[in-house]
Amino acid sequence: MKILVTGSTGLVGAALVDALGREGHMVCRLIRPGTADKKESAKGFDVAWDPATGELGGAGVGPDAVVNLAGASIADGRWTAERKALLRSSRIDTTRALVNALAKMNARPRVLISASATGIYGDRGNELLTEDSPLGDGFLSSLARDWEVEALKAEALGIRVVLARFGIILAKHGGALPAMLLPFRLGFGGRIATGQQWMSWITLDDVIGLLRFAIESNAARGAINVVAPTAVQNAEFTKVLASALHRPALFPAPAFALRIALGEMADALLLSSQRVVPQRLAQLDYRFLHADLRSALLAVLEAS
Repeated sequence: MKILVTGSTGLVGAALVDALGREGHMVCRLIRPGTADKKESAKGFDVAWDPATGELGGAGVGPDAVVNLAGASIADGRWTAERKALLRSSRIDTTRALVNALAKMNARPRVLISASATGIYGDRGNELLTEDSPLGDGFLSSLARDWEVEALKAEALGIRVVLARFGIILAKHGGALPAMLLPFRLGFGGRIATGQQWMSWITLDDVIGLLRFAIESNAARGAINVVAPTAVQNAEFTKVLASALHRPALFPAPAFALRIALGEMADALLLSSQRVVPQRLAQLDYRFLHADLRSALLAVLEAS
């Protein structure tokens, strides 16, 4: 298949491009003007596109599938007004431009898989959250909701749309896990605040497997919680991680210190609780590679 990928240099995008390339698919990495070299490789080739105008290079026309992973990092810097505007534009405006580009194609893709996040549910305590649960409040919730609205406009073009609501992605060389590992390896690891907040996690291997599944399965559509079936509270996550590293977990991070250091980000990313379950994946009979946290962490930590 010919597959377009935005956000191809990020944690998920780079792994997906590599996996699709190894399977023999033609992968087109959509790259902003000035950075595309259009050099072909075993993993695909770059196609210039301008998110501001939706203009897409000719090599990107006529894809079978599109995977939209574009978006500035949520955790890279305090949420100033300027930073929030960038987080919104890099997701919402870019997705709008992408759908507009697809609308101009004579041969449109069969499926658009667009990233979203479990942050869409907000801080929900112990409530079990499925894809049918009401959406939450706050900046992350509104960001993800507006992001999904733009992606869903592709349905009017006859394109199957999958909204991949990513949880915490566990990977050795990117995402949240490396930042978690450092204090434990130094012997200063511990739970975050009370440790009662729920963490909905998934390994990068399962993320890639699920995206490939969603590309191929016509039954996959709408919102899908991209999380393992065994969410855990932060205290349990901390205990399992410490055990996997053979390190103690004795030094909790107090909420007030996190709020001083990170501002609004602390409540949204570290102190909020989302007990998310992958109901749609269960209905689609998706088989996880790593459904248990301990075995998942051991597999991730042992990866090259």
